[in-house]
Amino acid sequence: MTTMSVSCPTPDEIERNALTRLGTASHGHPFDWLGPHVNGDICIVRGLFPGAEQVELIGPDDALLALAEHQVEGVFRACLPLNTSYRFRVRWPDGRELVTQDAYRFDPMPGELDLYLFSEGRHRELAHVFGATVVKVDGVAGVRFTLWAPNAQRVSVIGAFNQWDGRRHPMTPHDESGIWALFVPHLEEGECYCFEMLDYHGEARRKADPLARQSALENQVASIVTGNRLYDWHDNAWLQRRSTTDMRRAPLSIYELHVLSWQHDHEGKTLGWDDLASRLIPWVADLGFTHIELMPVSEHPFVGSWGYQPIGLFAPMSRMGTPESFARFVDACHTAGIGIIIDWVPAHFPSDEFGLVNFDGTALYEHADPREGFHPDWNTLIYNVGRHEVRGFLIASALEWFERFHIDGLRVDAVASMLYRDYSRESDAWVPNVHGGRENLEVIEFLRELNTTVADRCPGTMMIAEESTAWPGVTASVEMGGLGFTFKWNMGWMHDTLNYMGRDPLFRRHHHHELTFGLHYAFSEHFILPLSHDEVVHGKGSMLGKMPGDEATRLAGLRAYIAFMWGHPGKKLLFMGAEIGQWREWDHDHELDWQRLDEAGPRGLSRSIADLNRIYVSDPALHARDTDPGGFSWVVKDDYENSVFAFLRYAEQGKAPLLVVCNMTPVVRHEYHIGVPVMSAWREVFNSDSRFYGGSNMGNGSAVHAHPEPSHGQPASLRLTLPPMSTLYLRQGDWPT
Repeated sequence: MTTMSVSCPTPDEIERNALTRLGTASHGHPFDWLGPHVNGDICIVRGLFPGAEQVELIGPDDALLALAEHQVEGVFRACLPLNTSYRFRVRWPDGRELVTQDAYRFDPMPGELDLYLFSEGRHRELAHVFGATVVKVDGVAGVRFTLWAPNAQRVSVIGAFNQWDGRRHPMTPHDESGIWALFVPHLEEGECYCFEMLDYHGEARRKADPLARQSALENQVASIVTGNRLYDWHDNAWLQRRSTTDMRRAPLSIYELHVLSWQHDHEGKTLGWDDLASRLIPWVADLGFTHIELMPVSEHPFVGSWGYQPIGLFAPMSRMGTPESFARFVDACHTAGIGIIIDWVPAHFPSDEFGLVNFDGTALYEHADPREGFHPDWNTLIYNVGRHEVRGFLIASALEWFERFHIDGLRVDAVASMLYRDYSRESDAWVPNVHGGRENLEVIEFLRELNTTVADRCPGTMMIAEESTAWPGVTASVEMGGLGFTFKWNMGWMHDTLNYMGRDPLFRRHHHHELTFGLHYAFSEHFILPLSHDEVVHGKGSMLGKMPGDEATRLAGLRAYIAFMWGHPGKKLLFMGAEIGQWREWDHDHELDWQRLDEAGPRGLSRSIADLNRIYVSDPALHARDTDPGGFSWVVKDDYENSVFAFLRYAEQGKAPLLVVCNMTPVVRHEYHIGVPVMSAWREVFNSDSRFYGGSNMGNGSAVHAHPEPSHGQPASLRLTLPPMSTLYLRQGDWPT
């Protein structure tokens, strides 16, 4: 029955035992037996096809070379002359036929340098090489699958291509690195797959690919093979400008949103990336924001986590569309002149069984000791960044978003929880560092390496820390002993000022310091002032709801507060909904209350924010010297009785300063003296009480001329009308012609 028949030696007991283990998916070294093996002057070929009815070996012209004998448990065996080229032709009882190359005749391992860099935690392009990569081996196209599971007894790749049967494609281990690998010929992009293993304890488990670049929507454990080529970008000019821009001296005004609940379609369903782009980009552009910040878009199983419990750190969530459609969204933002920041979560991960937890039957990604590896606040696991491979995994994830998806910044979530070993723990529930302290030394080194690597490879991008304590040097350079972040959220400013604005104006005089205290440390770090999602959930109410009074008074207070914020040193961040005077607290299951824009007051609020952004972007006094004490000076700091504040913002020498004046009571202040440094005209360039914004339209007309009366330590002064519950901006300049 064969054209190249050679006699096969009878399998001995060792071989029979090995083949039985292969057929029962309990053999950890399949290449020891499967594929072609030289035996004297013949080649023994073994194939693993559980459930097959017949297996033939055929030549390049499809001519029959040999009929393989079924041995045990789906293992077939045939013998050929040495150096014979062959393929398998497999027939199944239901009539299906498969013609395929032998996966076990190809070397599946990445190169030695890749394996070395992986083990050292210094491979910066992990998903280009590891995970599921479309490659050619010996001229044959297919997919190379790799998985880090050093303590597993057996690992297989499974998918629709093998009926999700863990017996079909067992992988081979690289003992030094703990990587398992297999090249499966003929597979292409779009194939669904996951990994099945016998873990350290001999228990079977299925795991999603930690390096997956796309996840299947209907099957959380399944990933999708995705090629290295993603999208034809059109943002080269944007990237060139970004690489030479110092964002610390540039305007940065961020619109934060949760993509699943910003707006829904007419059927109440979540928008995809393409529909979101067509609606969101014009909205943000009209409002004048420079950047959009997306709450985590990484693949995450639980919508109620808002993305802060991600499973796939290399894949945008499949709920919104494909990775290519996400890339189109980013590209469209850049084309419109809008940058993209995403929230990124290296602090912890969820305990879903198909994820990273107890990955190969051991604490591989997390700390084994729950005092280090379990987070009591969120019931999540904490990455062991002291392990080279885990540190490299996280840094490669960050680079994937910058380099593959052209993201402009990452906001690193929950940094404080990483830095302190005793964070949110009882006194007996944490492990001190080697010096007996509470600082997490491994995390410090990880963050420094992360930020240094990003700065070196992706100049002009931003690393933003959500760090809620007074940890010193978060944004100081690594060379100066800092952590190397670009910016840090100013949580103290946010809490103090929101407390102040939530008080009855009658009693604000007793809490005047809550609006001034932030200037004591405003220049100690490179700060972003955040009015984020965290402040409109869990019973805290909406931004408008925090303001006291009736709706008109609340809207006036919110306009005045946001204008105060835009005038204050520090970059700006506003969460979605505040710009339309959302009444309801944010709910991730519902879209914003867009019907609010049918009302004049919320429309005026939006218009005021748009005007603030235009002034902010165009006037260097408001952004170029955010961390330079010389760019700010108090004028009126201590008027507790009237709840009035005034300060000057300065651009570079020779450019006109900007005067910011706030009246945080609903009482008009007439002829209010405010000192100014120059005897000239001062033009009112913004008034939060303008009728265009829904205010009472009180103010100072087009310009006010300074008088030679010293005041507040300044050589001249203005006599201003301060509208009720308002913030004014005045710029030094000539009388209008």
